[in-house]
Amino acid sequence: MEQERLPKNRRPPSRSPHTRWTELCRRLLPVTVAGSVWRYSREMSPDDPEQGWKLHVPATVLTAGKVLRRVGPLLRDRGVLFKATASLGELMRLNSGFHYGYSQVGKFITVYPRTSEEAVQLAERLHELTLGMRAPAVPFDERYRPGGCVYYRYGAFRLMEVEGEDGETAHAIRDPEGNLVPDVRGAAFKPDWVADPFLDGSARPAPAPARPTPLQTTFKAFGALSQRGRGGVYQALDLGATPPRLCVLKEGRRDGETSWDGRDGAWRVRHEGRVLAALSKAGVGVPRLYSSFRAEGNRYIAVEFIEGESLDARLARRRRRLPVAAALRLGAELARLVASVHAAGWVWRDCKPANVVVTKSGGLRPLDFEGACPVGRPDPQPWGTPAFLAPECETVFRGQSRQPEDLYALGAVVYLLLAGLTPEAASPPPSKVRRNVPAAASRVVEELLSRDPALRPDAASVARELEAALKSLTSARAQGVRLRRRVRSANRGSSRMTSKAGSTARTVRLGVRRS
Repeated sequence: MEQERLPKNRRPPSRSPHTRWTELCRRLLPVTVAGSVWRYSREMSPDDPEQGWKLHVPATVLTAGKVLRRVGPLLRDRGVLFKATASLGELMRLNSGFHYGYSQVGKFITVYPRTSEEAVQLAERLHELTLGMRAPAVPFDERYRPGGCVYYRYGAFRLMEVEGEDGETAHAIRDPEGNLVPDVRGAAFKPDWVADPFLDGSARPAPAPARPTPLQTTFKAFGALSQRGRGGVYQALDLGATPPRLCVLKEGRRDGETSWDGRDGAWRVRHEGRVLAALSKAGVGVPRLYSSFRAEGNRYIAVEFIEGESLDARLARRRRRLPVAAALRLGAELARLVASVHAAGWVWRDCKPANVVVTKSGGLRPLDFEGACPVGRPDPQPWGTPAFLAPECETVFRGQSRQPEDLYALGAVVYLLLAGLTPEAASPPPSKVRRNVPAAASRVVEELLSRDPALRPDAASVARELEAALKSLTSARAQGVRLRRRVRSANRGSSRMTSKAGSTARTVRLGVRRS
């Protein structure tokens, strides 16, 4: 199965936009703060309010420059305080929802109007200037108009903090009595005691009724497993099956975490559905794909819920390292999984303990293939988790196979199983994995972690090496057990003979003979 091609109008620009972004910031956001990821249009003045209605204008890294060029001059000329991310790299981090929290997704530009009336006027003008622009939604904020990319919420303009019941400080606003109360950014867009000025008049016409989607008719989500910019993962009930069954509902948000190549969360989830279908058809033990659909502009796949726990969770709750035999067994089985993915014509690109489920029977099932690519058509963009990312991913990709990335990640996981820590955190060097590890197993792990991708053995060979090392270890231990048993048996026999001889000697000395 071929990987989806990108629409031509969503491919990255031919030249880097970072220089243009820096020039824009110098003109429109001249104020910097040491250690801050933000740039400001001006210094905050004593006349600026300490709290009020904030406007947020989101953008992707592909639309950020255009958005700032459109809205920046308007805000600057009106003397309104606003800020934006200091770099496009920080915008990507912000939109991921991983580095600064899910509630910060999309908050590319924050505007601080001086009054509620000004907030309403600016919202309308900003809506007109940015209508039709591609941008992620801002969680927990209220959208100014359907289909637009202007959002608002009530909150603090200045840094105010209050101590909570748990003793930790939190962002704060003042209530009508002047008391500091928590400014909860991951909840409602306003406190109950504040009226919404954007509801006056015809500022926000009611959206047209929408047709029911599978989210309302077929799948009932009841628990969020994870949330980030590109989408959420939910435990759900599939009411379309007889009887209803548990499943995992994976959401890919439109314009969520859009990368330089134009791929967003919706693209990745749709892509993962195709990968899972292809791997399942090839006999790889990935979660079964139940459904794939679109709702509210986002993409969804419903997949099999696999009972068990992640390998990451199993390792985390242990106080000691795995026994060597158990580590070799898990490593060999994981190598078999990786080999089956490669044999099916795909590169996983996210092999790590968090993406491996240990089932109730003790087997392993792989998860998360949104970054996978065909063996014959390598992905130009890096993908994966730093601790398990191959060294060559840090350099410019030149079109070589991505398969060795999986092999390095496999080596990092096996090293973790044996040593109890990842190679990047290891000391001494990775070649000395652990005492009592068979030499063949240590050697194959060292080869997998080689900085030269060409020196890494294929996954099937790794599985055979680890299985042979496990067999050798088990055989050696069995021989040791038999030897110890023979020694103990001989010692017991010698002890009995010594005891009998001593007893005979005593009776002779007493002048007593035994019949």
